[in-house]
Amino acid sequence: MAFINGDWHKISQGRSCDLLHPDTEVQSGRVLSSPRSLVEAAVSATQTAAENWSRSDTQTRLKVLRSLIDGITARHTLFAKTISTEIGAPIEFCHQQQVAAAIQHLEATVTALDGACNDQILGLDPTHRIRYEAVGTAALITPWNWPLNQVVLKVGAALAAGCSMVLKPSEYATRTALLFAETMAETGLPAGVFNLLIGDGQTGADLVAHQGIDIVSFTGSTRAGSQIAAAAAARMARTTLELGGKSPNLLFADCDLDLALTQGLAHCFRNSGQSCNAASRMLIQRPIYERAVDRAAEIAKATALGAPDQHGAHLGPLVNRQQYDRVQSYLRKGVASQARLVSGGPGRARGFDRGYYVTPTVFADVTPDNCLFQEEIFGPVLTITPFDTEDDAIALANQTAYGLAAYVQTSDKNCADRVARRLNAGMIQINGTSRTQGAPFGGRKASGHGREAGIWGIRAFQDIKSISGAARI
Repeated sequence: MAFINGDWHKISQGRSCDLLHPDTEVQSGRVLSSPRSLVEAAVSATQTAAENWSRSDTQTRLKVLRSLIDGITARHTLFAKTISTEIGAPIEFCHQQQVAAAIQHLEATVTALDGACNDQILGLDPTHRIRYEAVGTAALITPWNWPLNQVVLKVGAALAAGCSMVLKPSEYATRTALLFAETMAETGLPAGVFNLLIGDGQTGADLVAHQGIDIVSFTGSTRAGSQIAAAAAARMARTTLELGGKSPNLLFADCDLDLALTQGLAHCFRNSGQSCNAASRMLIQRPIYERAVDRAAEIAKATALGAPDQHGAHLGPLVNRQQYDRVQSYLRKGVASQARLVSGGPGRARGFDRGYYVTPTVFADVTPDNCLFQEEIFGPVLTITPFDTEDDAIALANQTAYGLAAYVQTSDKNCADRVARRLNAGMIQINGTSRTQGAPFGGRKASGHGREAGIWGIRAFQDIKSISGAARI
């Protein structure tokens, strides 16, 4: 199905993708990709709607956003069940994290919208001002790992900025996207402002290459992001890229070790390790290193696995066979390397004869030349590396191509501040402190560019215009 200009369009033939349930490996559906004719129709619809929506007032945009929040809230249970069935995440995690986070991001967008589109006076002369205007038409390409959260981050911000849009979700999260489109259809949004295309990577490539798209906002792998950036740059279209990560977690000797380890492994393994900002590289100061390795192994071994529909706190399976095979490949490489396997390892998790279940795994003594240290695995796999001094810790933390997030554990506030300033990452969290609502999400280097959430997410879809010599009437 596709949702274009306020109407549903059935896709009857074309490229297809079979979907298997992550828990049972039984076929649960089949996705047909939108043909280029529907890509053309969707972009045309968003172009037609662009001018009127870009001129809509703040109250109109707020009304749509609040209606969207109400719609998702009313479908909270249905969204959680859909996400759980689709990607294998445990049902309670989907309720408490996947859906709840999406609603919180929309609420942050509503808060940020007040004043986000107002002109700003330069200096004391009101005839000199800065105006924020919608970039135009947007292509929004979202991943499967947080299938509602990533959609609302982009859609909410684009709506608030005054952009019309075409959403292309991952083919592995189509049911969530279709439910979202149903919710959007009830908001009273003018036809053509929001359009949905279901499809594969080729559908996304057709959308990115279209001359009618002014900005591409993409979340996904660094490899795909690089290709999108090149294609968009060829026609001078703007991009916002939220890509991969290999985020370090620095544990200094004076930290609350048990708390740091408990929180650190939970963050690494959350969503079965399928989060771009997972704290997947733990760097531990040498005086507490061996004690920490032993405790990390205990925590990993005690981490429960279970079916997506099983209640309780546990990890579910990975999303599909491709992801499972990728993680298994890294586990085998880890065993073959000089790293020390202290918990878990290759093979389907014990107690499961089917499903894409990976045993939570910890490797110690992982050196910077090891692929486990450098490359994003996207599974429940933690690497541990020792360091001696503060400078050593910072050098190790920065010694990857990525720069999305970093985490610091220390009781020394001055140390925390010094280290945070020197880490090459877009987001730093100290002693388990979560980012506040509306804080910018994004990174540096191979982790992409641009920011999402709150006012920063809205600004990503706006252009800046300088006006001199005319006060606003």
